[in-house]
Amino acid sequence: MQPGDEPVPLIEVDELEKTFRVARHHQGFFGAFRNLVSREYREVRAVGGITFAIEAGEMVGCIGPNGAGKSTTIKMLTGILVPSAGRVEVFGMVPHRRRTDVARRIGVVFGQRTQLWWDLPLVESLDLLRYIYRVPESRFRENLDQFRALLDLDPFLNTPVRQLSLGQRMRGDLAAALLHDPEIVYLDEPTIGLDVVAKHRIRDFLRRINRERGVTILLTTHDMIDIEQLCSRLLIIDHGKLLYDGGLEKIRGRFGTERTLVVDLAEGEVEDSAPLAVLYAREVRADGPRRWLRFSRDDTTAADLIATVASRYRLRDLSIEEPEIEAIIRRIYEGNW
Repeated sequence: MQPGDEPVPLIEVDELEKTFRVARHHQGFFGAFRNLVSREYREVRAVGGITFAIEAGEMVGCIGPNGAGKSTTIKMLTGILVPSAGRVEVFGMVPHRRRTDVARRIGVVFGQRTQLWWDLPLVESLDLLRYIYRVPESRFRENLDQFRALLDLDPFLNTPVRQLSLGQRMRGDLAAALLHDPEIVYLDEPTIGLDVVAKHRIRDFLRRINRERGVTILLTTHDMIDIEQLCSRLLIIDHGKLLYDGGLEKIRGRFGTERTLVVDLAEGEVEDSAPLAVLYAREVRADGPRRWLRFSRDDTTAADLIATVASRYRLRDLSIEEPEIEAIIRRIYEGNW
C-alpha cells in the first residue's frame, strides 16, 4: 500500500441477502394428508440486503434478537452458506467459491457447538487440528504454550472433551480456533451460559489477541457487557436488516439522550420523603439521602445541573450515570428511535 492509499477491508458485504425455502406444514387430519401427497413451500428471508465493511484489526460486535440474521450472516462470511443475492468478499475472495483458501485464514467459534473431538483429551484434539491446518511443530508449540497460560488450560488439558465444563470447553475451542494464526476470528455467542469468572477470562484473552496479534474479530452476542468491554464498533441487525453501524458513544449520543445525576445529600439536608425540586431534572429514585436525578442532554449539561443542585443543597458526593446500552438497544428493537 502506498502512502495516502485507503486501507482495503478484509471483509466486504454489499446488499447481502439469504432466503430459505421452507416446507409449509398444514395442521389437522386433512392437513396431514395434504402434507403427504403434496409439498408446499414458502420463502423465509433471513438476511435482507445488508452492507458493511470491516478492516484489519477491528473488533466489531454484532447484536440482534433471535432470528435477526446474525448467525446466517456469519455462515455466509465463512462460506458455509451461499448468498441468495448481493456480494460478499473475505480477503478479496468469495467465501463459498474459495472455501478452503478462506478457511486457512479464519477461525470460528460457535458457542453451542464445538470443533473438538468429544472422546479425546483436549490436547489430542488440538494436536489433530495442527495436522489439519498444517501448522509447523515449532509454531504449534509456541501457540499452545501461550494459550495454556492465557486461558489456564493446564488443569484440564488431558481431560476428555466430553467431561469438560462449558467454560472449559469454550476456552479449548478458542485455543483450537487460533492455533493456525488466523487473521479473522468469527465468534458466535462465545460467552453464552458461562459464569462471571469464565467470561472475564475469555474477554481478557480476546482483548490480548486483538491487541498483540492484530486479529480481526467479529463477535455476535446477546451479552451487552461483551460489547461494552470489547468492541469499539457495533452492528445492530433485526429482521435481516442492518439498523445501525457505528461506535458505542455515537449510539449513546444519538439514542441515549437521558443521563442520570446521582447525589448524596449531606445529613439532614432534606427529609427522606421530600423529592428534590431541580429545574430540567426529575427525581426518579430515592434511597434516603441518595437521589437519582434524570435529565436530558438536550435541556442542560451535567456541569450546569451539578451547579444548580449544589447551589440549593449541601452535597457529600455525586456521580453521573450514562444510559445503559442495553436499554438503548431495546428501544431500537421496539422501533422507538
